Amino acid sequence: MLRVANLTKDFGGQRAVDDLTFEVGPGRVTGFLGPNGAGKSTTMRMMLGLDRPTSGTATINGQRYRDLDHPLRQVGALLDARWVHPNRSARSHLRWLAASSQIPLARVDEVLETVGLTSVAKKRAGGFSLGMSQRLGLAGALIGDPHTLLFDEPVNGLDPEGIVWIRGFMRKLAAEGRTVLVSSHLLTEMSLTADHLVVIGRGRLIADCSVAEFTGRARQSVRVRGPQLEQLHAALAAAGLNPAPGDPDDHGRPVMRVPDTTTDRVGDLAAAAGITLHELSAESASLEEVFMSMTAHAVDYHGGVNR
Repeated sequence: MLRVANLTKDFGGQRAVDDLTFEVGPGRVTGFLGPNGAGKSTTMRMMLGLDRPTSGTATINGQRYRDLDHPLRQVGALLDARWVHPNRSARSHLRWLAASSQIPLARVDEVLETVGLTSVAKKRAGGFSLGMSQRLGLAGALIGDPHTLLFDEPVNGLDPEGIVWIRGFMRKLAAEGRTVLVSSHLLTEMSLTADHLVVIGRGRLIADCSVAEFTGRARQSVRVRGPQLEQLHAALAAAGLNPAPGDPDDHGRPVMRVPDTTTDRVGDLAAAAGITLHELSAESASLEEVFMSMTAHAVDYHGGVNR
């Protein structure tokens, strides 16, 4: 169990993490989301004792990281895939990690095989691609067979096959009863990987809920297409709904969207008015759309409007 309680971190006059409280439980993948500069990396660094909190606590099974006996056996982390001496081979890097925590050296070859690096175990880490470095970082996180795992952008640099592999790998780790916290900016990937979300902005907690609960906060709408949209618009407006034109479909055909209602109601109203429909479907916002909506106030820099 990871627990953050009233965690605050100031850098000079800048507050990076602001009275943050949440828990990450075992048996599920928890996605840690927020805009750039939201305080995700700083929070993870405080969990690992790399930054000292201004106030509050970050504990792992009730203990601060610095108080853990043989921490690599209890917590595995991947924060920076390039944090490896470039002249060391993958195997020698992992042997060094194992020796530092009295972990049997046989474990080195086990984790190399687990992450798919056995064939390049003797290659210098400085010659690795970013994707290979990510896999080596994962091997280092797993070297002590820990119950708690923290990953910061673990799919960065991986090819599609690698992304699918690590998605299944993280879910497998959680299914074994481990505590898994994953920070990522790839929201679509998180929707396929995470069971639970912790979302922060400007160092403050925005949401702590399941993926389904998070996306359920968005307004639901109904998508309608057919040859009588003008008549349908009048019938829906007369019933107190607020239909509006939507983006045309892939074939350029007009589409109508009706917010805050159900397909049953739209279908019943259309049938009562004798209106033909060619498409009637419910639309839910994606994780990305909900995230953008809920964190808009917490983004320091906005790009220009696409034209």
